[in-house]
Amino acid sequence: MNQFFSINDVTNLVELLQEANDIKKNPFKHKGVIQNKSVCLLFFNPSLRTRLSSQRAAQNLGIDVTVFDVGVGGWQLEFSDGAIMNGNKAEHIKEAAAVIGTYFDVVAIRAFAKLEDREEDYSEVVLSQFIKHCPVPIVNLESSTRHPLQALADLITIESHKKIEKPKVVLTWAPHPKALPQAVANSFSLWTQKAGYDLTITHPEGYELNDNFVEDASVEYDQQKAFEGADFIYAKNWSSYTKYGQVLSQDSNWMVDENKMKHTNQAKFMHCLPVRRNMIVSDAVIDSKNSLVIEQAGNRIVSAQTIFKKILSR
Repeated sequence: MNQFFSINDVTNLVELLQEANDIKKNPFKHKGVIQNKSVCLLFFNPSLRTRLSSQRAAQNLGIDVTVFDVGVGGWQLEFSDGAIMNGNKAEHIKEAAAVIGTYFDVVAIRAFAKLEDREEDYSEVVLSQFIKHCPVPIVNLESSTRHPLQALADLITIESHKKIEKPKVVLTWAPHPKALPQAVANSFSLWTQKAGYDLTITHPEGYELNDNFVEDASVEYDQQKAFEGADFIYAKNWSSYTKYGQVLSQDSNWMVDENKMKHTNQAKFMHCLPVRRNMIVSDAVIDSKNSLVIEQAGNRIVSAQTIFKKILSR
């Protein structure tokens, strides 16, 4: 594995999940095997799980890790080619990415969508420029359109709890007071389909995801109908793709509650966290024995550790 930007960088998902399961069973098995390697975690945006789980993952492998908050401790970066840099941006990505790549063996980056310009966000300006100008492998800690480490953690979680080979998995939109990116939903859709699960995406009209991420998933606008017989319910908010970045609805009827879960096949509940209680999901559901959110978050260490090991063991 030369980089980890999306699921397209995974040549064999079955083998990757097997490696992840091995790491989950014995997280320190490979500590010290990878000698004298380092990873830099670059954060353009806030984080809790991604920051801590990525650090823990590197430490479990015995890899030196440095965390850098770009917007706080570094210069403002210019990403445009041919820019006349007479404004507030003091350093160009060409030099910044090249220099960081001389200091570390892997650079992992978290840079959210701005939700202002769809074309700009979906061109993945930050990650694509680092991939272009940084001489070492890049790992996507969440970009404008994708969150592959979260999706890998989600699959690790589902694999641990599925009772049939092809479970019915439902990705349901839920209300949120703020406009959020489509990154988690996009990646979850692609990864679950790649794993061979039966995926249904349910949301109000106007919240359709980009067709390139929906692929062959079923789309159902009736949430209750979508929930029927489901083995896993994954709740997540995202803003509109068609009316880009807009909040078209805050309909509280889309919150996941006990009554809706009764229509499922005793489904496990999932969410990537942080979660707005009693807006995205009721206390009764997230606090129930069928809630996997803490285990799911714990598997973020496993997913990051699997990818770091895969890249640094080349």
